Amino acid sequence: METTTMSMGTFLWTSLGAFLTLGIFSFLYKDNPFYKFAEHLVVGVSAGYFVIILWHNGLQPNLFNRLNDGNFYLLWLNSAHWWYIIPAILGVMMWTRFSHKYSWVSRWPIAMYIGIATGLAIPLEMKNRVLTQLYASMRDVQWNNFLGNGFLDNTAGFSQLLVFVGTIAALFYFFFSKEHTGAFKGVAKFGIWILMIGFGASFGYTVMARISLFAQRIQILDLYTESSWADSAPGTFLFVWFIVFGIFILLALVEFIRWLGRAKTA
Repeated sequence: METTTMSMGTFLWTSLGAFLTLGIFSFLYKDNPFYKFAEHLVVGVSAGYFVIILWHNGLQPNLFNRLNDGNFYLLWLNSAHWWYIIPAILGVMMWTRFSHKYSWVSRWPIAMYIGIATGLAIPLEMKNRVLTQLYASMRDVQWNNFLGNGFLDNTAGFSQLLVFVGTIAALFYFFFSKEHTGAFKGVAKFGIWILMIGFGASFGYTVMARISLFAQRIQILDLYTESSWADSAPGTFLFVWFIVFGIFILLALVEFIRWLGRAKTA
């Protein structure tokens, strides 16, 4: 099988990523300097990265590029799109939050932002989380295709009937104006099963996504089998990984000695 040789630069960066991965995993043992270093590095790099992204994808194309036909010394008032100065001023006003005396100024742009965002978000959330769910539960049952092409086929009449009955049963469970007895209790209990299935599926999907991220990090740690650079430089491979794992072994040894000292004094 043909393999590619990893360059020294790629090797160093990949080894750094592996070291940071192990540093984050070390928190499973306890909080330690390696975890804190990796955590602070992630926060700092992420903040710097998103600042650059916001500059190049936000301010530059949506503000400065639209005002570039004007003059800076005239505050771009001679630009053909001079009204873009207004949101720029509102953005600058938010920086007054750092002043105890003038922090009240920032309330105006924040109030405008929250008002606009709320007006945009509420109809969108109603459509995606309420109306779309209602439409899905009120579809016509395909009685002529009740079983569909397979078990729980979404085009089958059985699946559509199950969605409708499950929705009604879940609503019955949250109806507290009547005591849950008799047939009403049975329907509400079926609604509990529907809710638990929904919560379990949602939780399982979340766990699956996290396990997928975990598997990707483990694959990065498996450097030796991914390329032939280890064959061309086995000494470098063993030396670097000896240092990486040696640090964590040393950390565990130091903590074990400290634990023995506390046990003797207790």
